[in-house]
Amino acid sequence: MREKIDLLGTIRAGEVEYHVNPQSDFHDDPKDIWKFDADGTLHISGRGYGYVATKQSYRDYHLVVEYRWGEKTWGRRENSARDNGILLHAYGPHGAYGNTWMASIECQLIEGGTGDILVLSPKLPDGTQLVTSLTCEYALDRDKEKIWKAGSPRQTVTAGRVNWEKRDVDWADKKGFRGPEDAEKPVGEWNKLEVFAEGGTLRYFLNGTKVNEGFDAKPSEGRVLLQTEGAEMFVRRYELQPLEKK
Repeated sequence: MREKIDLLGTIRAGEVEYHVNPQSDFHDDPKDIWKFDADGTLHISGRGYGYVATKQSYRDYHLVVEYRWGEKTWGRRENSARDNGILLHAYGPHGAYGNTWMASIECQLIEGGTGDILVLSPKLPDGTQLVTSLTCEYALDRDKEKIWKAGSPRQTVTAGRVNWEKRDVDWADKKGFRGPEDAEKPVGEWNKLEVFAEGGTLRYFLNGTKVNEGFDAKPSEGRVLLQTEGAEMFVRRYELQPLEKK
């Protein structure tokens, strides 16, 4: 990657691939889930569980996503926290994880938990395990959940979640949830999410605040996926900028 890539432009041009889980409680046609409004904003209806994926793999980039939540939520998540995400370094078959996601490292977008890291290491039907891993500095919170704490001993994670630094320990999966120290702005306001992927390092920033970090990512490159998980969302900027070589 030698120059900035406008991922909204690639979606508009059809230079992407879609996957939606056909076994979920609802699943519109992908081209009805990801549409562009008259002002050029990508409108994600949320009516499905799946993603739109780059056809190419990328490494060593600065990902910038400007988004805001809509009001609508659907299906089994109608009363749950608005949920979405970006899957990074994605590889392997479409829908390998729960018939819905690719093997990858997620930058979670969810009310109260935006910036959480999720590591997805699915097992294929033939028994092959796609092992994704990331080394994180984390401690355990009151409920024994992993939470990013810079300077803590580094430990390798091959499955599960590492919560962002100030996620409310009393987080609840309910629509409209906000923690007292959330870096995400209220529903309807624009947010700026940034991911710096450099070698095996991943750093997540939300509205200028560093919220999570990991090292020694395996793989250290892959496709970039924009999810849908039952919540309406709008995206006005979605681009990859190459990192300058040191």
